[in-house]
Amino acid sequence: MSGLVTGDAVVLGLQPARLPSRALAIVIDLVVVWTVYLMVALGLAVATASLDDAAIAAVSVATFLLILVGLPIAVETLSHGRSLGKLACGLRVVRDDGGPIRFRHALVRGAVGMVEILMTFGVVACIASLVSARGRRIGDVLAGTLVVRERVPSASRAMGVPPPPPWLIGRFAQLDLSNVPDELWLAIRQYLMRMRQLDPAVSGSMAGRLAADVAGRTGAPVPQGVPPAEYLAAVVYERQSREARRTLGAGGAGSSHVPVGGVAAAAEKSARRPAAPAGQAAPEAGAGAEKSPTTGFAPPA
Repeated sequence: MSGLVTGDAVVLGLQPARLPSRALAIVIDLVVVWTVYLMVALGLAVATASLDDAAIAAVSVATFLLILVGLPIAVETLSHGRSLGKLACGLRVVRDDGGPIRFRHALVRGAVGMVEILMTFGVVACIASLVSARGRRIGDVLAGTLVVRERVPSASRAMGVPPPPPWLIGRFAQLDLSNVPDELWLAIRQYLMRMRQLDPAVSGSMAGRLAADVAGRTGAPVPQGVPPAEYLAAVVYERQSREARRTLGAGGAGSSHVPVGGVAAAAEKSARRPAAPAGQAAPEAGAGAEKSPTTGFAPPA
């Protein structure tokens, strides 16, 4: 059972869905969609009985497109990749970088799916999934998406992107991340989830290269005194916060950050650190400061 792998042999925790589970999810979705389509078509047949043949044909084509093509697109967009069949099978459609899909991704998948699933009875989709190393059909390749398993063993769920240190949360709120491509986000996520398993020298070199790539795309250099790995964790946290605010509808540049993962707990732990007793000097910065949960670095003075 292999995960997603970058050119640096760093494995991502997301597990691509197998063909049997994907086929079962598609069958469930088709049963639901065809049931809705037949009920709506029957009702329209009764309501349009007095119309001429051309009008009836136009209504029939519009109903077919809206129900069998438009409905799955709307469901995947609103549920962020979880249709009824995928929800029942523990699957989800995500972008190549692991983020939630949007309307354009669902539109491409739905439009191509009408050909490779509906018109060919799923034969083209099955062949494409068998040929693809990650089980992607043609619609996934064109849309830049992947179907992954959400219900995975607890050991796999425990491995996630580590949070940044509390002193970096919100520091990159004004950073322009629009020019950072999905492929670079994917590489950063993969590195952060596996960096503790890499040789320290290799990990430091990879973090430096990735941080330099992000700085080149954003036009803002990495702040002095911030280790590259912690910089990457903070930038990923900022992106996840923006995605969460867009999903919840709480937009605005001045909105407060939405906690992601264990960041809120780390910040609360840092805030509740006991003060030094009276008459005793506070520990110097760096000497007794708590190290970051991401890389083990202490925040600079």
